[in-house]
Amino acid sequence: MNFSFVSRLIVCLLLYATAQAQALTAEQALAMAAGDTDDRVAAVQQAVVEPSERTAAFLQALADDAVKVADGKALIVRDDKGIDPVTGAEVPVPADAEDIINNNRMRGEIDTALAGLALFGKDETQRMAAAKALTKEPDAGRLPLLDKALAQETNDKIKTQLELARAATLLGSDDPAQRIAAAQALSLSATPDTRLLLNERVTIEEDAKVKAALQAALRAMEGQLAWGERLGAAFSGISLGSILLLVALGLAITYGLMGVINMAHGELMMIGAYATYVVQGIFQKYFPGAFDWYLVAALPLAFGASAAVGAVLERGVLRFLYGRPLETLLATWGISLVLMQLVRTIFGAQNVGVENPAWMSGGVQVLSNLTLPYNRLVIIGFAIAVLLGMGYLIGRTRLGLFVRGVTQNRPIASCMGVNTARIDTMAFALGSGIAGLAGCALSQVGNVGPDLGQSYIVDAFMVVVLGGVGQLAGTVYAALGLGILNKFLEGWAGAVLAKIAVLVFIIIFIQKRPQGIFAVKGRTAD
Repeated sequence: MNFSFVSRLIVCLLLYATAQAQALTAEQALAMAAGDTDDRVAAVQQAVVEPSERTAAFLQALADDAVKVADGKALIVRDDKGIDPVTGAEVPVPADAEDIINNNRMRGEIDTALAGLALFGKDETQRMAAAKALTKEPDAGRLPLLDKALAQETNDKIKTQLELARAATLLGSDDPAQRIAAAQALSLSATPDTRLLLNERVTIEEDAKVKAALQAALRAMEGQLAWGERLGAAFSGISLGSILLLVALGLAITYGLMGVINMAHGELMMIGAYATYVVQGIFQKYFPGAFDWYLVAALPLAFGASAAVGAVLERGVLRFLYGRPLETLLATWGISLVLMQLVRTIFGAQNVGVENPAWMSGGVQVLSNLTLPYNRLVIIGFAIAVLLGMGYLIGRTRLGLFVRGVTQNRPIASCMGVNTARIDTMAFALGSGIAGLAGCALSQVGNVGPDLGQSYIVDAFMVVVLGGVGQLAGTVYAALGLGILNKFLEGWAGAVLAKIAVLVFIIIFIQKRPQGIFAVKGRTAD
């Protein structure tokens, strides 16, 4: 029994001694808070090698500018209450306590130290994020911290990232052999961050062998990164094309089938976006627990709001202007100005924020430099669903049959008993409602403001004209083609020149083929 008691006593004393060795001391806290920047940086790096909860709390207080120095001691001051960083006990704050000022270098060091402390947390996501942060900001002073984290880490993916962070740190080593080994290790991780580190090092490297190793590592990763950039441009083009398709589908009905040049189409899309914003506000206030599903509720409201405005527009104005394209253009342009001013009056001139639901946040990482955002993937799928639904409605339903009959030969359709005025209103409301759905989708990838529609109306008309008036298949080909072409040209010539080049291409194409990609076939075709 006595032997057992003595053994337990020795173990307790050893544990106490270990805890004391790792605990934050008053001298360490003062060294991190006051003095020359180089000394403070060294103190911070030393403190995180053997971290404790008190160390993490003190570093967080430094980051929050909540540390003061008085009588040769550092104090944490929050809400006018002083806290001893070593014991955590509340202490009085002397009247002559001085604020600590952190310059940009010191703030960066503190942030990196906090990231380093996260390497020892229980959350694997936080440990991975911390390892990536240390890879981007390598420093030889953090090498002991990385070695300790590597020794303790059990997750293979995090361990691989820690090894990359260690290799990035060794790029600045005094030993050429270590720099060569670091370059070879980093070449296996073809990411934009590692390429940037190698490029920065190769510009200052003086050793010929090390420089050759750095250049070989850069060549090895360039091929992999190039594929990621090409696939990224293609995905961006498909994403843009899906947005243009959504915007142009409604116009394909109002302009392609009905021949109405509707310059207010963009504002109908804007109404759908603001309807989504209103639904978001209702869910935030009354149904916060179901907020992630507000978008599902917003879809029918966005469609209905835009369709209702479109029906009023057709019944009140456009029905008197059929066959007079210039007057229709001017009238709808004036209505677009009215709608924009109405929105400014109700919601204000500034853009409003529409949040993504949780299930649309984040993305799928395909390659090291290629991540496919969930919101873009959802919009691509949504555009396909709207296209299929519209194709079924126009080609397989009674309403679609009436719409096609009225657009092809209005007098004969009227003689067959079709209420052409009613069909005009329903077709225009359908096109307007699809514009509202486009606005709902756009609210998930961009700003929602009174000028939202102006950014897409010209592109939408170009898609419909290029695809062939009244041809849904042509609208699809034109939207995807223009989206992909625009994104690839942006990478080569910039956004402005890319837009000009696309416009010139469309002008030349229409000159050679006025009917668009798909011409209307039949005896009524010109």
